Amino acid sequence: MAFVVGVESPLSDEMRSLIGELNTVLLALSPPEHCYHMSVEEMAAPDTTVFVARDPESGAALGCGALRRHGGGIGEVKRMYTREAARGLGVGGEILGRVEALAREEGLRALVLETGDRHEAAWRIYERGGFSRCPPVLDYPDTPFSVFYRKALAEAGETLRA
Repeated sequence: MAFVVGVESPLSDEMRSLIGELNTVLLALSPPEHCYHMSVEEMAAPDTTVFVARDPESGAALGCGALRRHGGGIGEVKRMYTREAARGLGVGGEILGRVEALAREEGLRALVLETGDRHEAAWRIYERGGFSRCPPVLDYPDTPFSVFYRKALAEAGETLRA
């Protein structure tokens, strides 16, 4: 199955459904108090860009991910999800690559993320993408239910813009 990735608003009914599926999966793997979900309304904020993978024939959403910008040149990878029928096709890796490309284009210095302690498939995608485990990032609490990753995009003082 082929797919195409583009930037979209998360506010459509289909995206609400996709994010609802993601939330259900996450809540099955982590205690609710240790799930740090962004709502679709939060995902629609100006500091966040949402990428969606779609089947080019049917137009169905196959997966998503987002770049949320923070101060200090830090970008956060958020809301990464691939529907079960599309797993193994490279959807997650492609979306992660798009997030990174946009972060580099905007001159961000690093990407960080929080994921769950039972999300082994996600770990593989992040590690293949060059991310390394690190101490807690941003304002996430240090709990046994979270795993944190970081990827440097530029050295301090270096700019990625031409």
